[in-house]
Amino acid sequence: MGVIETLGAALSYLFSHFDTFLGLLQEHLTLVLVSVVLAIIVAVPLGIAATRNEHVKRMVLGIGNVAQTIPTLAIIALVFPLLGLGFLPSLVGLFAYALLPILTNTVTGLENVDESTVAAARGMGMTENQILRKIKLPLALPVIFAGIRTSAVLNVGTAYLAFFIGGGGLGVWVITGISLFNTPQLLAGAIPGALLAISLDSLFALLERHLGNDTLQEQSVATG
Repeated sequence: MGVIETLGAALSYLFSHFDTFLGLLQEHLTLVLVSVVLAIIVAVPLGIAATRNEHVKRMVLGIGNVAQTIPTLAIIALVFPLLGLGFLPSLVGLFAYALLPILTNTVTGLENVDESTVAAARGMGMTENQILRKIKLPLALPVIFAGIRTSAVLNVGTAYLAFFIGGGGLGVWVITGISLFNTPQLLAGAIPGALLAISLDSLFALLERHLGNDTLQEQSVATG
């Protein structure tokens, strides 16, 4: 079967099972977005704390690096005995996998802010919290968002493994298609995942530009 015929068969399979596809896509997207949002909520404050205390920095980055070296299937295997099957253990595994890129980029972005800009803000009488909110975070935003975009794209692929612990998602079609040598089913699950990764990356890039414009305007007002 040629490439065109294979893609046509995959498209035909998708549309003939479209209701199932929408359910799997919703599960997949929910796993990715919720895990990345939770990772942002945890990793950004941890990154800020790490830049203020060298001991905290070593501890946080050390734990993050160790967590990232553990294979995804191993994380799922560790979570399964504690939380069982379903959405929650899948979410925990994806959350753990999304932490490190956001954490390391937050630390890197904040530490690379030009010291002369910070010194000028201190000279104007700004407190450390004001400097963080009005100077450091706006300047570090592109680097932090690079970590968020990396986590989102990685988790789109990682979420396929949620199938093994009953987490649903597009992995249901991909893993089943591999097991049954059903190439149209496999591609019907894999291609939308690739398009989803591209779409999320573009969405976060747009959000970064929007927030960047707003925060830089605030910064220019703050620094006079």
